[in-house]
Amino acid sequence: MKRDTRLVMLLLLMIGCSLTSLTVWKILSSRERALAEVDVHGLNLTQALNTYTEGVVRQSSLLLLGLVERLETEGDGPAQIQRISALINRKLPLMPQLSGITLYDNQGRWLMSSNRPIPVGANSRDRAYFIHHRDDPSREPFIGPPIQSRSNREWVITISRRFNDAQGQFAGVVAVTLGVENFLRVFGKIDVGRDGAIGLSYTDGTLLVRYPFREQDMGRNFSKSPIYAKYLVEQSVGTASYTSSLDGVERLYAYRKSETLPLITTVALGKDEALAAWRTEAALSAVVVAGLLGLTGLIGWLLLLDIRRRTLAEAALHIAQQQLLESNRQLELLAMKDALTGLANRRCFDETLAVEARRAQRDGLPLALLMIDIDHFKRFNDALGHVAGDACLQAVATLLQACVRRPSDLVARYGGEEMAIIMPATGSQGAEVVAQLMLDRLHQENIPHPGSPFARVSVSIGIATATGAQLQPVLGFVEAADQSLYRAKAAGRNRFFLQGDTPKGDPLAS
Repeated sequence: MKRDTRLVMLLLLMIGCSLTSLTVWKILSSRERALAEVDVHGLNLTQALNTYTEGVVRQSSLLLLGLVERLETEGDGPAQIQRISALINRKLPLMPQLSGITLYDNQGRWLMSSNRPIPVGANSRDRAYFIHHRDDPSREPFIGPPIQSRSNREWVITISRRFNDAQGQFAGVVAVTLGVENFLRVFGKIDVGRDGAIGLSYTDGTLLVRYPFREQDMGRNFSKSPIYAKYLVEQSVGTASYTSSLDGVERLYAYRKSETLPLITTVALGKDEALAAWRTEAALSAVVVAGLLGLTGLIGWLLLLDIRRRTLAEAALHIAQQQLLESNRQLELLAMKDALTGLANRRCFDETLAVEARRAQRDGLPLALLMIDIDHFKRFNDALGHVAGDACLQAVATLLQACVRRPSDLVARYGGEEMAIIMPATGSQGAEVVAQLMLDRLHQENIPHPGSPFARVSVSIGIATATGAQLQPVLGFVEAADQSLYRAKAAGRNRFFLQGDTPKGDPLAS
């Protein structure tokens, strides 16, 4: 009774451990899936926002290019400025994201402003965009850092171009202002949760726009932050998990560099929020498993009571159960093992080859098959008898098994004196190495064979390798290995032959 009680307790422990392990695995796997879904969602959002930003900048740059061409062609006199102002007033309604367009002369004085009267003595020569164009002869547009308008205190981002006079000298700047509020309106339509954030920044780490908006973050440089130093410098797109240097919240970041502009778009979701649904699911799973474990424990306790009440009956049942288990084990062994050699039998070989062929097709990995035949085995039996022949088969099987070290490789008795080896994720070069090792080991073993021209036991090996669709059908793959085996035997035996190659392993040299 004590032994039965211990078995029941052990069974309950195994069930509990298995159920607990499965639940933990399921919970951890679902967590990884939840994080992966967040990453995909974030990358999709960065792509959409990046496309939007590039579109706004591209439209602004084209508008500026047209204005610069007019200024350089017609000049910047009052009449020309008036015509340009009328043109801008017609185009502004078509670009609602623009806050305004301003023209400056080469001293930074305002020549025109589309959205407000020119203040008396207004001058912007200290602005970063004006200094950039004054000192840099490049005609490319410049995206400036966020600045606060001196007239209405609105935060804006500038996109500007330089224009030159007839002598090619610096004549002034045309600047488009994009209201940060316009970006915030677009970003605000995206649900990033309570702790989520959306950012637009320069590739040098200068923050241009952040949603939710915080005025103290405008123009802040985060190039020293861990996520910038580790990811954004070298990678153009990706995901990461970091604690924000701005507000200390741990977030899951998705980031994407623009391919045409020096801009980075980031979308971050609060990690706690992203995993909220997962935590609920994990808690529910834990409650269900706890209930199952409790029910299992109750059933086990009742079973132990029943064991105590019916000791004799249980003892007989236990004996019968052990006999049944032993019979099942023997049947399993007979079903999958060759009784003589201890290798896998033909049934096990067929099932394993089908499984490995499907895996190789799915993963796109090579699969190698070695068909091995003991040379002149009938002569061995005729000369030394079937008992010695069985011993020879066992010795060769042991030697072949020793040459294959990977757990995934399978050595099987294919039939009679023929054996086979399935080697997943192995190409022709690896299969040849194993085949040569078998020939060398047999040569070292030097098992006498009076009926062989080599005076010792040797084998012929046929090798077939295939990848993907080449494994359909599987029987064709086996036939290819058989053909290679026949080629090796036809070439004189004691050698191996790779499909589409020449036989290797000179028997005379052996």
